[in-house]
Amino acid sequence: MTHPFLDLAPMGAAQFASIEDRVARLLDTRQDVVIMQGEALLPLEGAIRGTAGPGTTALNVITGPYGQTFGDWLRDCGATVIDLAVPFHTAVTATQIREALAEHPEIDFVSLVHAEAATGNTNPVAEIGEVVRAHGALFYLDAVASIGAEPVLPDAWGVDLCVIGAQKAMGGPAGVSAVSVSERAWTRMAANPHAPRRSYLSLLDWKTRWIDGGRRALLHAPAQLEMLALDACLARIEAEGLDSVMARHASAAAATRAGAAALDGGLEPYVYEAHEAAPVATTLRTPAGVTASELVARALAADPSLPLAAGGGALAKEMVRVNHYGADATPETVRRCLAALGSALTELSRSR
Repeated sequence: MTHPFLDLAPMGAAQFASIEDRVARLLDTRQDVVIMQGEALLPLEGAIRGTAGPGTTALNVITGPYGQTFGDWLRDCGATVIDLAVPFHTAVTATQIREALAEHPEIDFVSLVHAEAATGNTNPVAEIGEVVRAHGALFYLDAVASIGAEPVLPDAWGVDLCVIGAQKAMGGPAGVSAVSVSERAWTRMAANPHAPRRSYLSLLDWKTRWIDGGRRALLHAPAQLEMLALDACLARIEAEGLDSVMARHASAAAATRAGAAALDGGLEPYVYEAHEAAPVATTLRTPAGVTASELVARALAADPSLPLAAGGGALAKEMVRVNHYGADATPETVRRCLAALGSALTELSRSR
C-alpha cells in the first residue's frame, strides 16, 4: 500500500533541529531544547530522574494531581521530599514557597506545575521563580497545560527544566514533547550517578549524543508524523501571533466564568479567584445535589463534540471542566458548552 503519510522521506537531523529551534523561540529561551519522542510524561519523568537522587531534598508543590505524581517520582529516586499542598481551588503563593524554603534551607530542588488543567488553577511562576533563584535551588516546571494559553518564560523566570506539550493550548500533537534545560540542570545530571543512561528516559543521552555532537546525528528514528504536526502547529502559532493565541484563551476563560454565573443554575467557578484561574481550561463546581459526571453525560448526549469533562476521581462528583483550549478557545465553543450545561441542569431539575 502507498499513502502520502507513509511514503515520506525520512526526517533528517537538520529538519529535526530546526523544529527544536522553533520551540526555543516559542519559549524565548537560549537554553538547550530537547524534543523527546513521546507524550509529555516522558520528559517530565526523565527530567526528575536525571536530576534527583538520594542526596536531593525537594520541595514538591501540589496544586493538583500532577504535583502528587512528581512527589512519587522524587521519592522513588531516593530524594527527601517535602510536600507543600494547597487546596485545589486555589494557587500557591511566592510567600508560601519562601516560608517553606526558610523552614528547610537544605532544599535544593523545587518542582511545580504552572497550570493544572485538571483543577483549573495556575500558579504565579514569575514571582515564585525569584524566590527559588534567591535560594539557589534547581527549578523544575511543568508548563504542558500553560504553554500557548499564558506566558511561559524559562529564562526570565529562572526555570532550569521547563517541560511543554503541544496537545492543549498549542492545538498540536500529543506524541512528542519538549524540555528546555539550563546549564545548571545539565551539570546536576552529569554529577548524578543515578541519572538514566542508554535509556528512553535519558536526557543525558540527548546531551552527549545529539547536542554535543552539533545536532548532526539523531539518537533513533524520530516520530516523523508527530514531528511534522508539531512543526505545523508552531508555524500556525507564529502566523497568528503568540499574543493573539494567549488572548483567545484568556477571553474564553473569562467568558466561561461570566457565562456560568449568568446561567443562574447554581454552577460557579471551582477556582474562587479569577487571577488564580488558568486560561487553558475552566473548572466549574456543580450545585448541591447535582453530580458532575451525570451533568456532563447529559450535556454530551446532546452534543458529543463539546470539550466537556467531569473531574477525575473524587472530583467527578462536583467538578465540570470546560476544555476551551487550542482550536476550542473561541466564544462560539464557550457559548455551546454553557448552553448544553444549562439545558442539562434544567433536565436534571425536572427529573427530581
